[in-house]
Amino acid sequence: MGGAIVRGLLAKRVCPAAEITCTARSEATLNALAAELPGISLSLDNRAAVAEADWVLLCVKPWLVESVAAEICGSLREGAVVACVAAGVSLEQLENFFASANTRAFFRIMPNTAAACGESMTFLCAKNASDEQLATAQTLCGALGKTLLIDEKQMAAGTALASCGIAFAMRYIRAACEGGVELGFYPGVSREIVLQTLRGAVELLEQSGEHPEAAIDRVTTPGGVTIRGLNAMEAAGFTPAVIAGLKAAR
Repeated sequence: MGGAIVRGLLAKRVCPAAEITCTARSEATLNALAAELPGISLSLDNRAAVAEADWVLLCVKPWLVESVAAEICGSLREGAVVACVAAGVSLEQLENFFASANTRAFFRIMPNTAAACGESMTFLCAKNASDEQLATAQTLCGALGKTLLIDEKQMAAGTALASCGIAFAMRYIRAACEGGVELGFYPGVSREIVLQTLRGAVELLEQSGEHPEAAIDRVTTPGGVTIRGLNAMEAAGFTPAVIAGLKAAR
């Protein structure tokens, strides 16, 4: 996720590469980042990396946040902003982890992997942040796609709907591609058809502002093939399966 965010920031030229420092625990990971993201600073030393940073973004697994916080807490400059991408780590926890640091502004940021191509749906919430810091966070996240400032209590739902949701959408794409092959298209052609169909569906809904069901009504001729297909999917549990998956991911 950290790499996806950096790629998004560089692509939209929000941050010069020279102002970004990435850390990792192994030389192999740093070498991979150097090849993929030329111009950024790289380090194995978390403390040194944050010493002059205005913004520190924690892109680690949730169970590592506390140990990384303990490692860098004494190295943060006064007024540094800490933002965390790890799911399930609350603003209160972040504040506790950094209680001895000279910082008080904390953010939770939840993008999805489409940040790498500037099409993420990113959720943002904050504690003790100034208006200027909020504006900066929205600018940074805006480089990754669309951003929504929410109450922290909505973060779990946002994570399920967009961060986990991108995988759910890809599972539909995979199923539709396999179905296309069964219908007689070669795999590459089936993939192209499905992706363009989804692009068209998104564009139609964005331009019209319609509810999806209203758009569906436009293509469901009475007694036609579309309604038969939709009813077969519903009989197999399509809508309940999607809702159950979202609720399970909260």
